[in-house]
Amino acid sequence: MTGMLDLYLMRHGIAVESRAAGSAADAERPLTPEGREKVVRAARWLAALAPGLAAIHSSPCVRARQTAEIVAESLQLQKRLVLNEALAPEAAAGTLIRSLSMLRPPPKALLLIGHEPGLGELAGLLLTGRPGALFAFKKAGIAKLTVTALTAGRCATLDWLITPRALMGMQ
Repeated sequence: MTGMLDLYLMRHGIAVESRAAGSAADAERPLTPEGREKVVRAARWLAALAPGLAAIHSSPCVRARQTAEIVAESLQLQKRLVLNEALAPEAAAGTLIRSLSMLRPPPKALLLIGHEPGLGELAGLLLTGRPGALFAFKKAGIAKLTVTALTAGRCATLDWLITPRALMGMQ
């Protein structure tokens, strides 16, 4: 990737607890009604705060995919929604960075929807250059980073972070 990238990171909304999902695998847990509501609110704000998004990349897990579908509809990016295995809960930040650095043409603005601790580790790596550095995301929380050169090292600055609770207070 060359040039600046506005990188938006969003954690999936509130999902059904594992024990409430019965025998379903973790990857199959859907959003709760409250989770959907918070994602809808976040998507409205994202539409105003994230102009020019080229695409949305989401973890293939149901809760992340449902979050991405709500956001994509709000931003009219349904045809630019990509399920990316590099955003799965067990994927390493370096794998995701390599996956994104191969995008052609390189995007100017991109939204990633995934899980903790993966998103926190990615943000920590891009902001500090240290592997394993954690940056905690609340469910349906969103951060914006400006990335100068997408690499597994200090290459980004944090522009803002919005928690779902802060979004509830905004009109």
